[in-house]
Amino acid sequence: MSYVLTFWGTRGSVPTPGPHTARYGGNTPCVALTDGADRLLILDAGTGIRPLGNAVMARAGRLEADLLLSHTHWDHIQGFPFFRPLSVPGTRVRIYGAAQERVPLEEILRRQMDPMVFPLPLTALPASLNVTEIGEGVMEIDGFTVTAFCLRHPGTTLGYRLRPAGGGREVAYVTDNELGPGGSYVVPADWRARLVRFLGGTDTLIHDAMYSDALMPARAGWGHSSPREAIELAAEASCRRLLLFHHDPESDDEAMDALVREARAYARARGFGLEIEAASEGMRLAL
Repeated sequence: MSYVLTFWGTRGSVPTPGPHTARYGGNTPCVALTDGADRLLILDAGTGIRPLGNAVMARAGRLEADLLLSHTHWDHIQGFPFFRPLSVPGTRVRIYGAAQERVPLEEILRRQMDPMVFPLPLTALPASLNVTEIGEGVMEIDGFTVTAFCLRHPGTTLGYRLRPAGGGREVAYVTDNELGPGGSYVVPADWRARLVRFLGGTDTLIHDAMYSDALMPARAGWGHSSPREAIELAAEASCRRLLLFHHDPESDDEAMDALVREARAYARARGFGLEIEAASEGMRLAL
């Protein structure tokens, strides 16, 4: 069975709408996988989930969906209250992610909609929500085998590898991940080797490349990577295609164009046969 991967939000940290980010997009992270019928798997709930919800409403209204959260930093959950299908009775959303600092995942979602900061509490949503806390490991959800892997980023952050149950190309979603030496993270000594095994042979790798290679030394320890670091990882894991993701809010479209050119030139110089793109809102890829 074939699936379509669609990017609804590609920006990191904060939404950056406007003419200077029109081509790559200004919404924060949200990616969707669909079989073109009823099956919908969503990766993260940044502001990109709002236009996804509008598209769902235009087609069907209520739905059943699975939502995988990489972590609960604001840019990855801030669109959740604005996902319009949640206002439709009969909608069912199964949410998966990690607790943070011993705070349960469902409690974090509730706090985001506390009356002090949001007019509507989580409990007022008509949709049925089922929250499951997960860590590293393998699980089966509707239509996919999902493998979760802990990343190097402040808080508990998960990357996901998705294998369609009916066969097809595998995709890995690894946003907010520091590949360089910066930062202090509780990961095993063989973390890099384990990450390569986790990704090994994945067709399409979506990976954090937030900061340019020139800026990366000043951002060490912030929990993000550069295009060259992502390229080296993708090549080591024998991925076919790399999609640079979680774009710096300070990078306009021209800066993103330059970043892609430099990334492709680096890959060619290193002899890597990678297909490299920067994810952009509205980009659709068949898997």
